[in-house]
Amino acid sequence: MTTALQVKRGLAFALLGCVSALLLPCAAQPVDSYPSKPIRMVVPYPPGGPTDLTARVVAAEMGKTLGQSIVVDNRPGASGMIGAEMVARAEPDGYTFLANASLHVINQFIYPDMRFDALKDFVPITQLAAVPLVLVVPESSPIKSVKDLVEYGRKNPGKLNFGSSGNASAPHLAGESFKIVAGIEMQHVPYKGSAPALADLVGGQIQLIFDSMPSAMPFIKAGKLRAIAVTTSRRAAALPDLPTIAESGFPGFDIATWYGYWAPKGTPAPIVARLRDAAAQALKLPLVIEQYSQMGAEPVGSTPAEFAAYNASEMIKWEEIVRKSGAKAN
Repeated sequence: MTTALQVKRGLAFALLGCVSALLLPCAAQPVDSYPSKPIRMVVPYPPGGPTDLTARVVAAEMGKTLGQSIVVDNRPGASGMIGAEMVARAEPDGYTFLANASLHVINQFIYPDMRFDALKDFVPITQLAAVPLVLVVPESSPIKSVKDLVEYGRKNPGKLNFGSSGNASAPHLAGESFKIVAGIEMQHVPYKGSAPALADLVGGQIQLIFDSMPSAMPFIKAGKLRAIAVTTSRRAAALPDLPTIAESGFPGFDIATWYGYWAPKGTPAPIVARLRDAAAQALKLPLVIEQYSQMGAEPVGSTPAEFAAYNASEMIKWEEIVRKSGAKAN
């Protein structure tokens, strides 16, 4: 049986490979004229979800810097793996890259038979944002606090269904983790992204969701959903009066999600750098900062090497969360 130490060593070697690949010379690569045509950004979720929203606003500004449009290609399904595999198999010429969430490094712990490797088949470009999750219920729900949720769950076993943007996603694992600490029963209902999950939540088909702020905030502001708490250890700047789950009786509860860009393995380092620099410039623009603030997202803009290291460290963290929660594909 594989030990935690073996997993960490394996990830460390994989990380070294990723960083080394970024530093290899790229002789005879046609990078001087890049980009000479539109670039495709694959988003493995439906339009309107948090990954789509955080990636799309940056991509629009990147296109202006690069002098070519970035076309968004939404390819939802299989917890983000359909779109991710498409990018893993794409020509590594800089004209196709992936926008994904932390789910990109989590899926392998839920789906052992994945047809691509989240580290080895991709070159990290940059982390776009770090985002708290927010626990929301329909505005018509009698649940107005974490305490209310726990009491309802204990009195009504089997009557709570929580949605998520897909198996192994941060919203899924947040719900599984909360079930454990709160000692209540909740049935997970996976969707092909946050947008359809939120639609069903507003419609009353499910009772709650631990969703990413970019997709949940418009519904909260419109009065269609009620925010109960955030899942991070600190309160969110976008909802400063909203308590954390840790404050609400469950100290130590701390789960967030994040978003980033990846290119197919073999993409020349100068092209990766050009994409990253364009993204970093976009993340500093007042327009993007304001839109991220409204969504509750914190801009990052890390270098490829920094993002590679972060990918590896996050894999170790999420493997532990998956193991403790017992989350499985369904």
